[in-house]
Amino acid sequence: MKRITELILYRDPDKGKILKEMAWIMEHDGDEKHLEEIRDRFYECTHRLIDLAGTYGFEGNLWHAYLTYLLVNYENVFSMSCEMRRIGEGSLMDLARHDFEIFRELFSYDFRTLEEKVKGAIFEELLNYRRAGDAGRVYSRRIRDRICELSRQLAGAEDTEAFTKCMIDFYGEFGVGKYGLHKAFRIEHKKGGASIVPISRIADVQLEDLVGYENAKKKLIDNTEAFVQGRHANNCLLFGDAGTGKSSSIKGILNRYYSQGLRMIELYKHQFQDLNDVIAQIKNRNYRFIIYMDDLSFEEFETDYKYLKAVIEGGLEKKPENVLIYATSNRRHLIRERFSDNEEREEDIHTNDTVQEKLSLVMRFGVTIYFGAPDKKQFQNIVDALAQRWGIDMPREELFLEANKWELSHGGLSGRTAVQFIDYLLGQKK
Repeated sequence: MKRITELILYRDPDKGKILKEMAWIMEHDGDEKHLEEIRDRFYECTHRLIDLAGTYGFEGNLWHAYLTYLLVNYENVFSMSCEMRRIGEGSLMDLARHDFEIFRELFSYDFRTLEEKVKGAIFEELLNYRRAGDAGRVYSRRIRDRICELSRQLAGAEDTEAFTKCMIDFYGEFGVGKYGLHKAFRIEHKKGGASIVPISRIADVQLEDLVGYENAKKKLIDNTEAFVQGRHANNCLLFGDAGTGKSSSIKGILNRYYSQGLRMIELYKHQFQDLNDVIAQIKNRNYRFIIYMDDLSFEEFETDYKYLKAVIEGGLEKKPENVLIYATSNRRHLIRERFSDNEEREEDIHTNDTVQEKLSLVMRFGVTIYFGAPDKKQFQNIVDALAQRWGIDMPREELFLEANKWELSHGGLSGRTAVQFIDYLLGQKK
């Protein structure tokens, strides 16, 4: 299959080794001189396809699933234009049709022509693979199933026009590459700079799971909805007592608005040096990104907060409209202060300037939301709601009595303590 060298937009895809090996096999199919090498390469490709199926949870025709995997991950000028919904007739569309015609040939290859030559090969398992359970460690079930569905659509496409339409529709709905197929990311610092890496497993937390805090949740929802809908929105700081649901609220926001184009990048304090690089990589994508900083706080001797201030707002370059910063903290003012600071201020000629310097970081967050520890009655309401949700059959008086005993020895009144208590009760069930 020499035609893969004619690919233009989809040339040399990442993880395209299987493609090159299978193209060689197709090209030499029928050549008796290369029979042994064909066998070796075919078994190696089969091994890699099975491994890919285990990693991503693919099923059915694994060759078709692999080709589809390449197409949905390849970021090029065509796929990015489709993601931005800015594609129309022209040279770019003609080049895409050219490449998709080659992919149609790859899809239509009949592996059974090798059956006599590659004796012992289990073609049925390759072409009708059945995954074990709900396997797959990378994609969510929704994305995995959509890729498998797309694979079947592409294999059944009547012509290049139908094939092209399938890809345009997919890119328009899901996007392309890691940002299209994942909802959350972390940062890895490498030699070439910051690398944005997908997080494969996200806790399935829903905002409805957080009992109480209705006013706090509404402020967070209103700000986020404005953001994903392209209206003006603010950076957001969630602060308050430990275990009150600040981080859970952020996860719930991501899970609610992911389908509307929201993506989240987790960034730690020691990674502030990469913040500008991260923003540069995402500012021209057709998604809304929240850069998430969990448990943000600074000791009085740490000065990284000054760098963060400049990045959030205040530098010459305008912050992109598709980027916001959400942070959680147990501290309202983020920067730790001691009583001894008052003594130092007495010696400081410009005391007010010193205070404003430390408060100015919080001022960069246009929305601040307080999560306070529940009182006893609110704590019992949380326990009661969670017990009903998980089907715990226990008289309420006994339930509250045990919950009160638990919180006295497990961190006090908080939503986290209530969840831990319910987990304990569930663990006692046989």
